[in-house]
Amino acid sequence: MKGDLIVVPWDSGVRGFRMGSGPEHLLEIGIVEALERSGAEVSVHMVEPDIAVFNGEIKTAFEIQRLVAERVAYARSRERFPMILSGNCNTAVGTVAGMTATSGSTPAVCWLDAHGDFNTPETTPTGFLDGMAVAMVAGLCWKGMTSRIPGFAPVPENQIVMTGLRALDTLEEANIESSQVKRVAIADAAGAIESISPDELYVHVDLDVFDTSVGSANGFAVSGGLTRADFMRFAAEICERFNVGACALTAYDPAYDTDNRIGRLAVDIARGFATGQGFG
Repeated sequence: MKGDLIVVPWDSGVRGFRMGSGPEHLLEIGIVEALERSGAEVSVHMVEPDIAVFNGEIKTAFEIQRLVAERVAYARSRERFPMILSGNCNTAVGTVAGMTATSGSTPAVCWLDAHGDFNTPETTPTGFLDGMAVAMVAGLCWKGMTSRIPGFAPVPENQIVMTGLRALDTLEEANIESSQVKRVAIADAAGAIESISPDELYVHVDLDVFDTSVGSANGFAVSGGLTRADFMRFAAEICERFNVGACALTAYDPAYDTDNRIGRLAVDIARGFATGQGFG
C-alpha cells in the first residue's frame, strides 16, 4: 500500500497547541517507521497555512481545510491512500472535498467520536469551531466558507453514520435527533453503512471515542466509550466490506496520554488502514 500522511498540527488556529501537538507526537513515537515495517510506502506532508499576516481562528481553519482538500486530491490522483493526522476534527470538510473532487460524488461518512460535533453557530454554547465539524460536512452551517473549498459538496445527512457519541450539548443532541444522520452503537455501525450502499467511505476517528479505561486522548475524554476490541473488530469489518477512500485520526493531546497508550493505539489503527494487514 502507498499512503500519504497528511499532518495538520493545529488546534483552534494555533500551531502545536493542545491537540495541535498530537500529530507531530505521533511522528515522534514512530508512526512512519511502524507503517514502513508493515510494508507500506509512506510519504509525509505537513499542512502549513501562511500566517505571515494576522489571521483569526476562522480564517486559519478554513485555509487549513483548503490545503487539506488539495493534499487529499493530490494523493488520490497518484493512487495513494490519504491518512490525515489532525489536531481538530473540522479538517473533515477538506478531506471530503478532496475525495469528492477526485471521484465525482460525495462519500459516505463514518464518524467515531465521543462528541457529536453537530453544533451550529446558533446552537453552540461555547463557540468552539471544532464542535461544528459534522454540521459543516452536512452543509448546515458556514456555507459561504465551505463553498470556497475546492471540490466540496455537502454530504447528505442520510449518508453519515455516527457511533461512540455520549457527550452532547442539549441543543446539539436535538440537532442530531431531528436530522437524518444514523446514530448507532458500534455493533450496528457496519450495518448502518451497508444500508447506504456507499461507493466510497471516509472514516473519521476522533481518538476520544475510546473509553478512558483504554487511555485519555485529550481533555474532553469521558467514560462510556469504545474498547480497543470494539474498534478493531469494526475496522476490520468495514475494510473488508467497503471501499475506504480516506481516514483521519484526530483530537489527540499527548499531555493527557503520558504513558502513550492512545498514541500506540493510534499507530496500530493507522497500520491497519494503511496496509490492509488487519487490526489486532
